[in-house]
Amino acid sequence: MDSSSPLLVLSSQFIWPKEDLVDAYDQKLTEPHVDLHGFLKGDQKATIEASHLVRTACMKHGFFQVINHGVDQTLLATALDKMGPLFNLPFHLKTTASAKMWGFSTAHSNRFSSKLPWKETFSFGFDHCKTSNNEPLVVDFFSSMLGHEFQEIGALYEKYCEAMRDLGLALTELLGISLGVERSHFRKFFEDGSSIMRLNSYPICEQGSLALGTGPHCDPTGLTILHQDQVGGLEVFADNKWHTVPPSQNALVINVGDIFMALCNGEYKSCVHRALVNKHKERRSLAFFLCPRKDKVVRPPEKLVVGGGSRKYPDFAWSELLEFTQKYYRADAVTLQNFTKWVVSARPCDV
Repeated sequence: MDSSSPLLVLSSQFIWPKEDLVDAYDQKLTEPHVDLHGFLKGDQKATIEASHLVRTACMKHGFFQVINHGVDQTLLATALDKMGPLFNLPFHLKTTASAKMWGFSTAHSNRFSSKLPWKETFSFGFDHCKTSNNEPLVVDFFSSMLGHEFQEIGALYEKYCEAMRDLGLALTELLGISLGVERSHFRKFFEDGSSIMRLNSYPICEQGSLALGTGPHCDPTGLTILHQDQVGGLEVFADNKWHTVPPSQNALVINVGDIFMALCNGEYKSCVHRALVNKHKERRSLAFFLCPRKDKVVRPPEKLVVGGGSRKYPDFAWSELLEFTQKYYRADAVTLQNFTKWVVSARPCDV
């Protein structure tokens, strides 16, 4: 990282309020890992066992980890390794490789001026069906943003996104089973979507007790599949305390996001989490955010509006929530609640 990067000196923009810096509880979050092998092979008993574990975790805090998930371990390792050539580019080149919400971002400083996260990101879209005219394919995106010499890396991340899409859609089936709705219900909702891929790099921070790599928030998307290195730093808020989540070899982290919480009428929780910084080691992770098509209406199945009960959230399109978090509101632990108020107030009243 060259001398023009802001991630060298901890200026006041990177210092977080004390309430956000509360230390994690001294106990690790020891949720059982969900073994997907039997589920992916169609074993009914294993599927029921996995769905019970998922349901318990999602009702408590919206977080679980999966093993035997079917994603090639070499692909996972290579995807982490190839982040090096990207984030080691000269800073002045990174600043030119950005367009709206895509490309490089340093501490999201283009959007915020305080409580900046101590991280760099590289983000791009992934069309599930590869038929959209609105977003380039991943390979084309890398070539257009970084040059033809990055085509090979672009092809790698396109393959990675395809694997994450397949796993994410399979997980929507398991979530459907756990909620007692038709197995394919949520899969159909997401299968023609356009997801978001984000590579995260958290540089060494000597004053780590004052900064955060990512502040407390819920992801506004459907599901998040996180692949992290072995440095550690992820924390989840559960039982009114922060709990550390140590990296687990060969496991992938799954977070429920705001879209899915609305889809199940609040039965499952959107996971509140944050990322710490490290005084001694750089940390890297890859986050795949499973998203529906932007015009899809987010509405729970009738079965989850129990016994004629009330809807917790109004109908809305993913494009509306995305606009809210990109233009008007910084994602935090209560994004969906505040979005609900905003979207209702923004719509004309029926006469």
